[in-house]
Amino acid sequence: MKPTRLRPSTAAVIPWIVWLAVAGGVAAGQATAPAPPLTSAEMGEFLRTAGVVSSKPLSTGVTKPWRLTLAAGGITHDAVFQSVDQRSAIQRMKDGRTELNFRDSYHFNIAAYKLAALLGLDHMVPVTVERTWDKRTGSLSWWIDWKWDETSRRKEDRQPPDPVEWAMQQNRMHVFSELVHDTDRNTGNQLITEDWRLWMVDFTRAFRLSNALYREQSVQRCSRDLLAAMKALTEESVAAATNPHLMPAEIKALLKRRDRIVERIAKLVQERGEQLVLY
Repeated sequence: MKPTRLRPSTAAVIPWIVWLAVAGGVAAGQATAPAPPLTSAEMGEFLRTAGVVSSKPLSTGVTKPWRLTLAAGGITHDAVFQSVDQRSAIQRMKDGRTELNFRDSYHFNIAAYKLAALLGLDHMVPVTVERTWDKRTGSLSWWIDWKWDETSRRKEDRQPPDPVEWAMQQNRMHVFSELVHDTDRNTGNQLITEDWRLWMVDFTRAFRLSNALYREQSVQRCSRDLLAAMKALTEESVAAATNPHLMPAEIKALLKRRDRIVERIAKLVQERGEQLVLY
C-alpha cells in the first residue's frame, strides 16, 4: 500500500520525509528545491492538528484500524487511526493460550513511540500521537510508505542488499519487542521500505505486566547504543516520557524485563565474546 498523494506539494520518502516544494510564482522551467524534512515534532503537530479530508477502514488488523488522509499548510499525508481499548481479566487467544489481565489498547501505540524515542529507536517506530476523530479517541500514527511487510518479503523471497545491516535492524526489533513484551510482533506488522528500512507498527498488545521475557531466545545481539540507553532507563524517565499512557505497574514490569535483557546480553558476551554479541 502506498500513501495517497492528493496534493502536488508532497511526496513521502522514508525514513524521513522530503517535501517537494511547488511554490507559486516559480518561473517556468526553473527547478524547485526540496524543502527541509519535517522533524518528529513537526510530524506530531501535523498529526494532532491537520484536517481529515478522507478516511477508509484498513482491510488488515483485528483492531479495525482506519487510514486517514490529513491536510494542512500545503501538506497532505496519511495516518493510521486505532481506537481499541479493551480489558478483560481472562482472555483466551486463538492459538489456545490464556492471558490474564488482558489489555488491547491504543495507548500502547503511543507509549511504544515515546519509549522508542527515549532509546534512540524512533527511526523504527513511526511518530504517534493521541487524537480524537469521529467521536473516538485513539492513536494516530504517521503512515509509512512501505514496499513489503515481512510476510510478503518472505513469500517473494526478497533478500536485503546489505545482510549485515538488515540483521542489525532485526536484532534491534527483537530487543525492543522483548523490552515492551509485545505479544503480537508478527510478520504482518513489520514493514519494510524500498530502501530496506525496517519499521515496527501496531503495539496494542504490548506492555504486559509480566516480568519475564516473551521470546527470550530471540535476543541474540544488541547494539552498544541501545544497551546503554536501556541501562539508563529509570522509573522516572519512562513515566515522564510515556505519561499518561502507561500505568506504574506496567513501567515496573518493563524495567524488570530490561534487567533480564541486560543479564542475558552479559551472559551471551561471556559465552561468545563481545564482538559476536555487541555491535
